[in-house]
Amino acid sequence: MNKPGGAGERRFKRFGLRKKNIESGIQDEYQLLTVRQLMIRKFLRNRMALLSFIALVIIYFVTLFAGFFAPYTARTSDSKLTYSPPMAIRLRDPESGRFHLPFFYPLRGQRNMETFQLEYVEQLDQRVPIAFFVKGDPYKVLGVIESDIHLFGSSNPDERLHIMGSDVRGRDLFSRIIYGGQVSLSVGIFGVLITIAVGSVIGTLSGYFGGVVDDVVQRLIETIRSFPQLPLWMALAAAIPPQWPPEWVYAGIVIVLAFINWTGLSREVRGLVLSLKERDFVYAAEASGASTARIVRKHLLPNMASHIIVTATLAVPVTILGESALSFLGIGVRPPMVSWGLLLNDAIKIQNIVLYPWTLFPGIFIVVAVIAYNFLGDGLRDMVDPFSR
Repeated sequence: MNKPGGAGERRFKRFGLRKKNIESGIQDEYQLLTVRQLMIRKFLRNRMALLSFIALVIIYFVTLFAGFFAPYTARTSDSKLTYSPPMAIRLRDPESGRFHLPFFYPLRGQRNMETFQLEYVEQLDQRVPIAFFVKGDPYKVLGVIESDIHLFGSSNPDERLHIMGSDVRGRDLFSRIIYGGQVSLSVGIFGVLITIAVGSVIGTLSGYFGGVVDDVVQRLIETIRSFPQLPLWMALAAAIPPQWPPEWVYAGIVIVLAFINWTGLSREVRGLVLSLKERDFVYAAEASGASTARIVRKHLLPNMASHIIVTATLAVPVTILGESALSFLGIGVRPPMVSWGLLLNDAIKIQNIVLYPWTLFPGIFIVVAVIAYNFLGDGLRDMVDPFSR
């Protein structure tokens, strides 16, 4: 008999055997789990991967319905509140000590005659309640349904609420961060989709045919990878014509970022194909007269799907960082579009960081998204091999 918690019981847990004690505790029953159940269980046990998945779902959901969650549109400005600091949301009146529903004190700017800097002071005699499901600037849900309902906002239309401060034109930074996430996060998704389509197909064909095809593809990959990544991105992005509309520039940035990323996936897929094409099921398919397209589609790609998904998940943060870097340097997406990297461009000067540190808030969202994708990728990597320790 194996002792509780001994090597035997650990072996059962490793291979997905559930142990059930029957009333007296003498008779044990073991249930064998399927591979899919093992994969799901292993992913759920990885707390960081699970939390990262939940965080990414929330971030994508909020940015998808940015018009509802953002109190203002990305272009709404107020010249009286340029570079205003974040406003504190309060529940307690500091003078009377009484508690209220969430409220804020509006800010008024005044010039400091010693430093000539515009300083903002809270108007403690004007308590403005925060309203929920309030009417505000009109927007379109998913670009189709017109609405003007926002999750929260100021109950007084004349007093604006900036929970993360404002920029040089008095535009709400929190709203612009939410709208900017639509561009930064979608660039990562679309760029990786192109990377998967190009890298998996070229890598599969290179490994399957070999010979001249393999030599040409590998020399092309070596040529592309011989250039430093960031300077090559900058050169290609700078080549985008300045007269293009913002939507075309966005598409051009996606293609530029995917142009380099596909090479790494292609080499990994090639290595897998070199191993898989020597398997018996591939020989059987060839002997039965199956075409090359059918062998690749039905036999090779399904066996590499898990590896491609994991690799793609880990490639998304690289694409997000690439877009952020290009937009930060002023050669990425262009106004009136908004992205996290473009918002960080306001903090390109040390003076702005010292005087207006809240302009670094977009960088926090970039860091959170990148870290979440990395943890999620690690969790998926472990999940596809459920029998490993």
